[in-house]
Amino acid sequence: MQRNLVFLKSVFAENSKVTKLDSFFRWFNIQKENVDVEVNKIPFNDLGLWYFDAQTKALKHRSNKFFSIEGIRVETNYGKIPKWDQPIINQPEIGYLGLIAKEFDGVLHFLIQAKVEPGNINYVQLSPTLQATRSNYTQVHSGKKPLYLEYFKNAKPQDILLDQLQSEQGARFIKKRNRNLIIKVDKDIPVYDHFVWVTLKQIKKLLRFDNLVNMDTRAVISGITFGYFEPQVINFFTFLYNSNKNPINKAFLKSALPSNSSVNSLEDIIHYITQLKSTLNLKITNIPLDQLKNWTLGENEIYHNEHKYFKVLAIDVKVKGREITKWSQPMVKPVQEGLCAFVCKEINGLLHFVVQIKLECGNYDIVELAPTVQCLTGDYPLAREGKLPFIDYVLKAKPEQIIYNVLQSEEGGRFFNEQNRNMIVLANDEVSNELPPNYIWVTLSQLQTFLKFNNYLNVQARSLISAISFYNES
Repeated sequence: MQRNLVFLKSVFAENSKVTKLDSFFRWFNIQKENVDVEVNKIPFNDLGLWYFDAQTKALKHRSNKFFSIEGIRVETNYGKIPKWDQPIINQPEIGYLGLIAKEFDGVLHFLIQAKVEPGNINYVQLSPTLQATRSNYTQVHSGKKPLYLEYFKNAKPQDILLDQLQSEQGARFIKKRNRNLIIKVDKDIPVYDHFVWVTLKQIKKLLRFDNLVNMDTRAVISGITFGYFEPQVINFFTFLYNSNKNPINKAFLKSALPSNSSVNSLEDIIHYITQLKSTLNLKITNIPLDQLKNWTLGENEIYHNEHKYFKVLAIDVKVKGREITKWSQPMVKPVQEGLCAFVCKEINGLLHFVVQIKLECGNYDIVELAPTVQCLTGDYPLAREGKLPFIDYVLKAKPEQIIYNVLQSEEGGRFFNEQNRNMIVLANDEVSNELPPNYIWVTLSQLQTFLKFNNYLNVQARSLISAISFYNES
């Protein structure tokens, strides 16, 4: 209860004596002005420490660490396309995505950093305290150790507020996971120039800005839950912080707390997921990159012959302020912007979300819970021709239905200039309670319950959950 209460206080903390939002923006603008980064596209032959394996044609690092770009053939009985080839990122390491938390005047604050990633559209975004692959923090690159690493490695069980093993993009990574952590410190710790303390409410306010809070920060805070509270406690918080002026804020908070009014029980949802896992087939076969059907391995790019989906390119990076200041690497670049959206509706007096149970080729366990609409690798205006459920509804939503509408970047260490429109749309009775196959009604509390376990919610769903707030925006 105490852990949930400190999170709840932080998500409602209107003001911070440590960092005001106006001073935050002054700090962030200074961080951007001090950025010295140069990113250039190069031929694969100029990648230096990277090479194409003679047999598999996989693009690998000479240390056999970090990650590789490999070719796969996918066969499945899910969806309308039973078989396809594609490149995919193979990064078997489990990395750290961690936030350090500390109470100031009884309010929990989180230490975030302004971090440069070569794939970020704006170079600098707000990252967790620690964002590091195993190859990074074991210094395979011969660079410096990441700041604050020792706090996470030496954290005692009583210091850990959140500890989850969560997946990355299942369409781009093969069975990739990261350890998401929040640890609490009581003593003063050093705060370096590109780090700052903020409350959970401030992070959620910053999530209203395009491409400001990076994917890894969103992933970590999405796992925060607020526990079991009586309705009187909920009413007290909503009255105290004026969120009763906007009914949707109270509806989100009510949906985030356990209730007997949900359309489906946790057992119902688990049964549905288990049934799909038992009936769906997913076969992955490794194929040399130069033998992928409908893909071309060129000197500068690996691309789809119809210029769809995404491509793999090579970049050279020079940057100040990282553990290593110069390197080259392959990256995945999308062909166009994507769309991720939740449609939600009040049923039985409780806000429910339309959740898609989605198979992606890199999923650790066949399917994961995904947003109502998730179009990452295809042109979503054209996807309407394929009659994807709910996409027309989201794209034609009236302004008063749109609760959230922000461009959010994908992880800038692997994806080059990728952003997806993140939306939450409030539906009325025009959306039937009867859903298409592979879709199910789920409350926010149930989604957060599944977040406590591995490989249930995909990263796109978690990104949207991170943006949900319980207070009036000002």
